[in-house]
Amino acid sequence: MRSGGAGGHETPRTVVVKVGGSLVSDKRTDHDIDEAAVRDYAELVADLVRSHPGQVVFVAGGGALGHSSVRRKEHDGRLALLPLTRATFDVKWVWTEAFRAVGLPAAPLQAMAMYAEGPDGPVFQTGVVSRLLTAGVLPVLSGDCVLTAAGGLRILGSDHVPGILLDGSFGPVRVVALTDVPGIHSGPDGDSPVVPYLDAADPERAYACLWPTAAWDTSGAMHGKVEAFFSHADRGAECVITRGDRKAAGLRHLMAPMSAWPHDLPRTLISRSRPV
Repeated sequence: MRSGGAGGHETPRTVVVKVGGSLVSDKRTDHDIDEAAVRDYAELVADLVRSHPGQVVFVAGGGALGHSSVRRKEHDGRLALLPLTRATFDVKWVWTEAFRAVGLPAAPLQAMAMYAEGPDGPVFQTGVVSRLLTAGVLPVLSGDCVLTAAGGLRILGSDHVPGILLDGSFGPVRVVALTDVPGIHSGPDGDSPVVPYLDAADPERAYACLWPTAAWDTSGAMHGKVEAFFSHADRGAECVITRGDRKAAGLRHLMAPMSAWPHDLPRTLISRSRPV
């Protein structure tokens, strides 16, 4: 399925900013969250929102709270994953309070209420996101569990959440993941160069570069992110993976053409076409 605008657009209409859980928590633990780091990133996102009102959606990585709820699943019933909804709401509430503390109106939204899988494919309900953007309120999303066509629940990881917004009404869409790495490395260690561009039609090139995933990471780490981002790019989004810096000068470049981004900022772009 292809929708959501053509890849390679110069300026997006909507930017989805995802701050990875690894930037604000230790995902190996059960309850860790660094509220000072959350506050720093909230200030950066708030500045971007104020400079481009109605064009930014925020996605919070689950971090320690989200990952621990999956690791500690207590039974195998069809609703066994339901505690993930509570855990990720707790994450969204921490972020919502941080945005409010820096003077930015924000509201948490549950992905489960906007996405379900029917017998004919996924069903999206994104009207409330549009209404919030129009009202000048930042939508705060996260991963969640979602209803399947069989009536059970499955995990919708935070990297997959931007796919909810690719129905065409928000496009062109750029998805930016701020992570603890500068992009997809071309070699076996952190000193190897970052791959600057990957064609959405050639995911195997990306998979060949990925490192093994730690057993405690329930989202698949970079493997899960790459799978999600190639899916988004195939539907027309520009997807960027880059390192987050809580002390960065700003994030306003996220709305600029890729050619105008700081040249010394490593990143991996996944899209249908190479930027000019």
